[in-house]
Amino acid sequence: MSAPSDYAAVRDFLYAQKAHGTKFGIDRMTALAGAIGHPERRTPAIHIAGTNGKGSVAAMVESILRAAGWKTGLFTSPHLVHLGERVQVNRVPLGEADILQYMAELRPVADGIAAADPNLRPSFFEYLAAMAWLEFARQRCDLAIFEVGLGGRLDATNILEPEVSVITSIGLDHCEILGNEIAQIAGEKAGIIKPARPVVMGRVPPAAEARIRAVATERGAPLVSVREKYGDAIENYPPCGLLGDYQRWNAATAVETVRALDAGWRISDAMIAQGLRDVRWAGRWERRRVKDRTVILDASHNAEGATVLDANLAQLVAETGRRPIVVTGVLGLDRARALLPVIGRHAREVYLVALAEPRACPVDELRSCLPSNFAGRVAEGRVEKIFPLPGTCTLGEPGDVIVVTGSIHLLGSVAARLGD
Repeated sequence: MSAPSDYAAVRDFLYAQKAHGTKFGIDRMTALAGAIGHPERRTPAIHIAGTNGKGSVAAMVESILRAAGWKTGLFTSPHLVHLGERVQVNRVPLGEADILQYMAELRPVADGIAAADPNLRPSFFEYLAAMAWLEFARQRCDLAIFEVGLGGRLDATNILEPEVSVITSIGLDHCEILGNEIAQIAGEKAGIIKPARPVVMGRVPPAAEARIRAVATERGAPLVSVREKYGDAIENYPPCGLLGDYQRWNAATAVETVRALDAGWRISDAMIAQGLRDVRWAGRWERRRVKDRTVILDASHNAEGATVLDANLAQLVAETGRRPIVVTGVLGLDRARALLPVIGRHAREVYLVALAEPRACPVDELRSCLPSNFAGRVAEGRVEKIFPLPGTCTLGEPGDVIVVTGSIHLLGSVAARLGD
């Protein structure tokens, strides 16, 4: 079968692969990578897993490496607005023409593999990972940073043999896939630890730490603990260009990651400081000025993220002297039960958005998760009415803050309407 000839058709084909359901395991990725010459072996890599903080740590590590003069590849998910954001070289996303070219190359290979074994047909995520490995190899990147899609042990990216493995945090999320206990989830994430390769462990609960340490010991992987090195006082953690105290925890994880690299990478403290200062990562308590209002895009979307959101909203109220208006949409009832009570504690008004995603909570379900004593306005919201034109927001009054939080799909649709 020939590859689609235009970008819209290619994009639709890729998204259609999601309809087959989430696929875990590395057999399909191994088959595809082997058929295209194992490009993942041609670029040194850093591999990052964790419940939260993966993207921020990846962005910080990338920024530090670029400040040190290295050419970087960055593979993250999901994207905010454009599909090509998932694959970046020196923070330049893959363009539509590049995606077309790679699919023209990859789809016939994938069809050949599937003809021999239908179970090995690549998923949406695996196509994008293959593009990343090819792009980074062909662009001669010095080092690539790969964010795990989900879990670790069975994630498609786990065919890597990285220079350093990183586990940023452990919390209860995707329990239906990874397990209902912290130690069990930690074991899945620790599946990225490779024999004799260093591993950096962020701030994690005791049960998770014990499991990660056990796997590292079993595999002879030297382990660096961020909590051991920096303690609990936030002032001990390095500052960075991303807002929120929790980003200082991520910054420490990024610092220890680049320090775990071989000395031949020649990364000085000054380069580390510059990289942390210059880092950018959309949707992480990201403030945008929309005429006479402030819009904050925040990707808190699970129980661990709800704790951070609680602190950020409390600080916001203290800074501004007024409660924000919150726009939210969530994938999954467990996540809604974690996020909506936090929102209800701090918001003046809440607008509930039913996202056009298979796991999206309907408005009534979101409403049921708000505290029963919430006295503010609660209404159904539609992104196109709240943000009808670039640089326009119809909610609130001059000086108000509108916080958009929850699913990255919601943030992406808002960012697209605001203009990026």
